[in-house]
Amino acid sequence: MKGRGACGGVRLRLRLAGGVAALMVTVASGAPAAPAMPSGTERTDTGARPYRVIDDAGSTLALAHAAQRIVSLSPGITELLFGLGAGAQLVAVSEFSDTPDAARRLPRVARAQGIDLERIAALHPDLIVAWGSGYSPALLEALQRLGVPVYVHEPRSLEGIASAIERLGVLSGAPAAAAQAAQLRERAQALRARYGGRRVVPAFYQVWREPLMTLTGRHLTSELMELCGARNIFASLAPLVATVDIESVIAARPELIFTAESGGTDRGALDFWRAYPQVPAVAHARLATLDADALDRATLRVLDATQALCEQVDAARRP
Repeated sequence: MKGRGACGGVRLRLRLAGGVAALMVTVASGAPAAPAMPSGTERTDTGARPYRVIDDAGSTLALAHAAQRIVSLSPGITELLFGLGAGAQLVAVSEFSDTPDAARRLPRVARAQGIDLERIAALHPDLIVAWGSGYSPALLEALQRLGVPVYVHEPRSLEGIASAIERLGVLSGAPAAAAQAAQLRERAQALRARYGGRRVVPAFYQVWREPLMTLTGRHLTSELMELCGARNIFASLAPLVATVDIESVIAARPELIFTAESGGTDRGALDFWRAYPQVPAVAHARLATLDADALDRATLRVLDATQALCEQVDAARRP
């Protein structure tokens, strides 16, 4: 399975280079008009830094004005910022930032080999938005030593995505943030109302074939399954990403087995399950491939993938 640097996903993590010396930069930025403050953020009236948000790592960021030179360190973050109308403020992005097409033309400062801290420093950003679980603590600390505010982005729920949209809207001065967050909440509620009360379907999400890996109840995907009326058969495992064996899957008797590939293209990752007809999902041909870029990136598109997942779960309910 091939994923593309999903925000909050695990399909293709950046391999992070350690031992990077600290760099200091001078921050340069403009000062546009102050946007309205959404819920969960704070404006002060006395200091030079009127906007305060708390990121997903619990750190407080305070900016005097909307960031004008932003570095995005995941494809999902890039997509969110473009969706908010802040694409023109991006000066660099990570590898696999491909949505929208304009993102493809921006400099890449994070690839499989690590993050180019020197290049980031040379761009004089006034905000770095980093994918929390995509980077080692040491590299996040190295980013913070650049002297630039670093927002750690790690939404673990649909509400977390909505809140992140609001916070990034404050930091970027994007006027569309409140409406987009409301749209996400309303659409999620509509899906939950439509599918969530139906018969619960045990399901298995395969994120990797060898070794066999899945996501647990700590991950956003587990909430999406629950919203559709499915039960993640490995929700109770402790790590965010868990390695399991075929025997455990067989014993749990999932009625749906699904995976995700870029573009939703079936590349045969689930074909080996056909050797196990004792699994209800196999016996009833309930093996599905969803769009990894929509499912794994914590953006508005995640609800497109959720809709597709709900339809697969609903199909598994039928005789």
